[in-house]
Amino acid sequence: MKDQVLRKFFLGFIQIHILHHAKKEAFYGVWMIEELKEHGYDMSPGTLYPLLHSMEAKGLLAKEEKTIEGKIRKYYKITTLGNEVLDEARKKAYELFKEIKD
Repeated sequence: MKDQVLRKFFLGFIQIHILHHAKKEAFYGVWMIEELKEHGYDMSPGTLYPLLHSMEAKGLLAKEEKTIEGKIRKYYKITTLGNEVLDEARKKAYELFKEIKD
């Protein structure tokens, strides 16, 4: 039960993290898996890609396909809506963390 609750909380953090990086520059899934791993999130492609597709369907991310060394790689970047959501999430997260830090 505890793991399920924490997983749901962390999913929101992961989405903010994804938007943060998508704002900096376009990324591809394997890179994001490695980036999240550096922060203690162990995500499989079977978890990350549906999340990216969901964020794309909601208009938060835009996908562009590029051919790299003969293979098609999908790059994700932030949209205008994603940018607005990220800005609001940052404000809310900052306020929350100030309150609960102690």
